[in-house]
Amino acid sequence: MSVTIEKILAASPVTARGQPTQLSTDAKGERIAYASGKSIFVRSIDDPSNSKQYTGHTAQTTVARLSPSGFYVASGDVSGSVRVWDSIEAVNTKGEYHIVSGRINDIAWDGDSQRIIAVGDGRERFGHCITADSGNSVGDVSGHSKIINAVAIRPLRPLRAATVSDDMAMCFLHGAPFKFDSKSTGLHKGFVLGTAFSPDGNTLVTVGADKRIQLYDGKTGEPTKSIGEGEHTGSIFAVSWASDSKKFVTASADQTVKLWDVEAGKVLQTWRFGEEGGVSVLDQQVGVVWPHGRSDGLIISLSLGGDLNYLVEGNPEPTRVVQGHNKSITTLGVGSDGKGQTLWTGSFDGRVCNWDVSSGVGTTVDGQSHTNQVTQFTSSTGRAYSVGWDDTLRIVDESANTFAGESLKLSAQPKGVASADGRVYVATAAGVEIYVKDKLAGKLDITDSQPTAIAAQGSFVAVGVNNNAVRLYRVDASHNLTQAREVKNSTAAISALAFSGNGSLLAAGNTAGKIYAYKTESLEVATDRWSAHTGRVTSIAWNEAGTHAASGALDTNVFVWSLAKPGNRVKALNAHKDGVYGVAWVDGDRKVASAGGDAAIKMWKVEGLQ
Repeated sequence: MSVTIEKILAASPVTARGQPTQLSTDAKGERIAYASGKSIFVRSIDDPSNSKQYTGHTAQTTVARLSPSGFYVASGDVSGSVRVWDSIEAVNTKGEYHIVSGRINDIAWDGDSQRIIAVGDGRERFGHCITADSGNSVGDVSGHSKIINAVAIRPLRPLRAATVSDDMAMCFLHGAPFKFDSKSTGLHKGFVLGTAFSPDGNTLVTVGADKRIQLYDGKTGEPTKSIGEGEHTGSIFAVSWASDSKKFVTASADQTVKLWDVEAGKVLQTWRFGEEGGVSVLDQQVGVVWPHGRSDGLIISLSLGGDLNYLVEGNPEPTRVVQGHNKSITTLGVGSDGKGQTLWTGSFDGRVCNWDVSSGVGTTVDGQSHTNQVTQFTSSTGRAYSVGWDDTLRIVDESANTFAGESLKLSAQPKGVASADGRVYVATAAGVEIYVKDKLAGKLDITDSQPTAIAAQGSFVAVGVNNNAVRLYRVDASHNLTQAREVKNSTAAISALAFSGNGSLLAAGNTAGKIYAYKTESLEVATDRWSAHTGRVTSIAWNEAGTHAASGALDTNVFVWSLAKPGNRVKALNAHKDGVYGVAWVDGDRKVASAGGDAAIKMWKVEGLQ
């Protein structure tokens, strides 16, 4: 048996309100790099399901920049570390350098892919210039009195660099080695958030929270003119130049992306996101990049909600919107057709997404989503059911990909949800609620202990309770549950339950990392040797034949187990940083999908099952 990674469906970029998110593309316009969680993702622009994930950072990442050569990425995190690594395989780290004591806000490469300037928040200094391969100092960043938000290096010689800061100033550096040359103050009347040199090196632009766009001479740093007075009505977060140096594009909190003619100082096109006339905070545009090296004139902007919008000059609507999660995925479920071609994911912030397994495309479910963490999914006959920490049961119409009808209020916090034979069972902190045709049909109060997990198959309902027991109930025609059996050989609280496809086997995982497989009818132990996890088991899934099971746990690993040969397990180590929260068999049981704390979904090819 073997488990190998087939593809990574990347997380969306992490965004923060009132703060720019840096996007970076390579010189050929084929790949985009950005930070999400503790990872950096480098993904193909034309096929977003093709991506690489770098997991070398130990703190939350903030920025990633592809080098002009395209072979390296420099990335920064909140602890002030910058790591330089190869962009092709995203494995080998070239160097790790500590720059400042606080968050790294931006990084810039010089045109030769040799030097980098990293800036951010610190005590003694707000940035530093180093060589990418050794970390040797090649100059100082000075002149600012507050946190530096962005940095740009002139792509041609003579080398120049510009830094912009919360102190409302732009500092111009001469290099190399880089040293302070001049400071422009009094132009911006608010935080300066973005800056960029034109590819021909003749012009520098800065943008900021005061909605001002200021141009400078690229060689001397002298201010030349300000354009676009009154055009943007919110903070401008980012700016990016076209490869011909005649146009640039800006992204703003007023939910627009604007394309500018530099010479005339006029807007050529405006894209507005969200409902016409309405205010939608999640549609604020917090990042933008204009990939060079492409012939189709593509511009990519980033919404506060995490969506990457593909824009083309002349087309008023985005040609494509790449969606996903940018908070931890807390649960994973499969579509109701049983073919394993669709996946449901829910995240810590309540967002629910639907994924097509073959194409790797994710779409956010429309309508009123959960307002808090999504706990679990189940699906039956064209509908998916989700429960969340907003204490509701919500129903998704699979074909329309929208939340259907009203959300159903639960009596207590849900611990899990399961469905069988047209009934939906919700395990709450107080007991089990039974829903038929979206109405509450029955209720079982469990007073002696608290339910922790639930699974259902046919007329059987299994409930894990926090006194380490698994209880098996039968349901009758009038939707009443009667306890059939109880088994108590677990040494820790039950955290995950799953029936095999035909209901003959029941797997139970506990908070210590051990999994027991029981024969359903008698609750006799089929095997108790599935014990290799070292953290809480969060999810178990059986294959259709009931011969193998996959499991994920907080120890970040995914295991595939064999019932016939319990010792023959295969593992995917460090499958998800910060823990695995969901596993499922997909694509006719040829692959296992997993999701976790890094907000990504991974497809694992499983071969040679024994």
